[in-house]
Amino acid sequence: MTYTVKDILALQVAPALGCTEPVAIALGAAAAVSLLPGRQIDTIEIWVDPNIYKNGLAVTIPGTGGLNGLDMASALGAMGGDPTLKLEVLDPVDDAAVAAARSMVGDGRVTVHLLREQAGLYIKTVVSGHGHAAESVITGLHDNIVSLALDGQAVTESELLPKSPSANGKSHLAAMETWLKERCLDDLIELLDHLDDDDYDFLETGVNVNRRLAEYGLKHGPGLGVGRTFERLVRQGLIKRDMITAARILTASAADARMSGARLPAMSSAGSGNHGLTATLPIVAIEPFIDVDHAMVLAAIGLSHIITAYVKAHTGRLSAICGCSVAAGAGATAGVTYLMGGTKAHIAGAIKNLIEDLAGVICDGAKCGCALKLATAAGTAVQAALFSLHGVNVSFTDGIVGRSSEDTMRNIGTLTTQGMIETDRTILNIMLEKQFSDV
Repeated sequence: MTYTVKDILALQVAPALGCTEPVAIALGAAAAVSLLPGRQIDTIEIWVDPNIYKNGLAVTIPGTGGLNGLDMASALGAMGGDPTLKLEVLDPVDDAAVAAARSMVGDGRVTVHLLREQAGLYIKTVVSGHGHAAESVITGLHDNIVSLALDGQAVTESELLPKSPSANGKSHLAAMETWLKERCLDDLIELLDHLDDDDYDFLETGVNVNRRLAEYGLKHGPGLGVGRTFERLVRQGLIKRDMITAARILTASAADARMSGARLPAMSSAGSGNHGLTATLPIVAIEPFIDVDHAMVLAAIGLSHIITAYVKAHTGRLSAICGCSVAAGAGATAGVTYLMGGTKAHIAGAIKNLIEDLAGVICDGAKCGCALKLATAAGTAVQAALFSLHGVNVSFTDGIVGRSSEDTMRNIGTLTTQGMIETDRTILNIMLEKQFSDV
């Protein structure tokens, strides 16, 4: 099967309200509750893979006044979520739903099970009430509900289930990722030749959605206030507003807002809102510095999403490596280089430069500190592009950098899926020890 740029955008890019891991947990609960007769909820049990657990521990859930936790996310989805909204499932949640969720968690009626050996994204939710038990299972993608059941009987007729659950025996995501991994960089760039008006409109929507998060972060300075601090340093004359700093300010400001629970969606990329911020905002930030048609900016963002999806196809959806740095960062530097008139060779060089720089950045869960990592990724994406455009390219003799950008991106996938499994376990163990020591 052959995929188009429209197919990639449709499967890989979507609005998400809140960090996608707790949101996916909320979606699973809301989906299960939608099956429950009378919707009377007594208890909730959820089973999650280690990376969902890691990314859902500390990040603030939007619209809750600062609440966090996997149990709280599940209770919120059950008490007020709308599963038909997918990754915006928490949009209808109001004060009454928050109060009910707090009460449920406080009463110990939500139980979270960590499946330490589970590979890949996995969320199973069982909601019990009034003598009935409803179940949902999400795998692969954060909004991919693969099964529903009521009292042990499968529910096959539901708008929440995929209309065509598989392609050639594989999930649509797996089939697309297999196809992506077989492409070369030239193939990926050539996909841009088929962008149409609908694609440009969709990409523009993503720009506007993510820019609103950045504007909120700059205005209010939530979370760590990384973006606003950069802005203050510029106004004090301590640093200059160049392309690199502008990219850091815009991207970090949006991350500040999102990680602190601002009730604004992000346009995600490859299943992550922070990936979406990194893939789009550095490119948006450099537009005022160069003379270029706005359609080229949107095309560059399209390329960024494609490269991000390509890297994630190799690394997996969730891992020990910060995907905002190596996947969305690679996408962003490819987009910046393309926007500045770079050739395929320049784009390849920029990707290698960025991966050499950021390959060691770990993912230790979603939290306000992610704004620091996004600031680094955004600035490095612009720097890597500028260096490549000026002939600075990392040699294939250096570390994990390959002869080509494709080899380099495959190598980062190998490092992630084979070399950092124990690292991922160690990160989670450290987080769990810290969490339980505070109880």
